[in-house]
This record gives sequence, C-alpha cells and structure tokens, in this order.
Amino acid sequence: MQKQYRLSSKQDFAAVYRTGKSAANYQLVLYYKKNPAEPHFRVGISASRKIGGAVVRNRIRRRLKEIFRLLADEIKEGYDIVVIVRKAAVDLDHAALVRSVRHVLKKADLLKGGK
Repeated sequence: MQKQYRLSSKQDFAAVYRTGKSAANYQLVLYYKKNPAEPHFRVGISASRKIGGAVVRNRIRRRLKEIFRLLADEIKEGYDIVVIVRKAAVDLDHAALVRSVRHVLKKADLLKGGK
C-alpha cells in the first residue's frame, strides 16, 4: 500500500476512534471519519495480541493492506479508516476476507455507488 493511503500516527488513530463512526461484522470492526483535507482515503490496521503471535498479526495486516489496495478504486475518497481485526478473521481464506471487507465497507457506506 502506498504511503499516501496509510494512517500511521497515534494522533490520527485517536482522532478516528474519538470522533468517528463504526461498523462491524463478525471478523472486522471499522471506524471511519470524514477527512476533507485528504484527496483519498487513508487506512490503518490494528491487530491485538489476542489474535495470535507476531507472525499471525503481521500476516493478517499484510493481507488486509493488499485487499484495500485492490479495492482502492471502489472506496470513497476523503475518509480516514481504522480496521480492527477480530480473531475470526485469521482463519478466513482470501475470498472470504475480501467479502468481509466489502461487507463492512458497505455497512459504513464507504463504497462508491452507495449502499
């Protein structure tokens, strides 16, 4: 994922948690906040130690970053998004994880073309 699409600072994460809205399914929780200063969306991914060891956490983060990179044309611009991974997401194959991401983005009305 290119640097311009990444949400990395602690302050950015805190702002999304504090003033953003959320949508969730069984595998993911998505916090999002409108950010008109950005010409595109930015994504940050959080995976706690409850998910598993470092290898497991980093693998799921890499998979989600790739999914967001592939879906970049379908996601509305001007949003900061924080994705929290739940334990159920670790066992999903790629297609199921893509469906889960699309589902939670659709619930949050962040896909172009509306709900």
